[in-house]
Amino acid sequence: MSKQEDEAALAAEKHRLIREGELLRIKVVHSKALVGQALQPDALFHGAVDHAIGMAQARLGGLLQPGGLSGFNYKALMPYALTIGSYIARKRLVKPALALVVLAGAGVAWLWRRHAPPRE
Repeated sequence: MSKQEDEAALAAEKHRLIREGELLRIKVVHSKALVGQALQPDALFHGAVDHAIGMAQARLGGLLQPGGLSGFNYKALMPYALTIGSYIARKRLVKPALALVVLAGAGVAWLWRRHAPPRE
């Protein structure tokens, strides 16, 4: 090989290494952004809830899946639950909200008992 071919091959290799370095830097910046996003409180809470639901589904045989006994899609309901929960905490309405939940539970229990099939 001539000296010019050696220099061209060296320049091509150098250019390839520079592009790989740029790609690596882009991947590092992207990874940092992903980690930053994953460490947000709402993302951590969603991950914890997803993990808890997954464990409950494994233990209860899929009773919490959409179309099962509960019929709720927890992943779709969580943004609303977080919004309502943060509003209640911000306005310091925890005790009235708990009282409302207890009253609603008592009402549902009363309706459930009232519409229960007769025992033989």
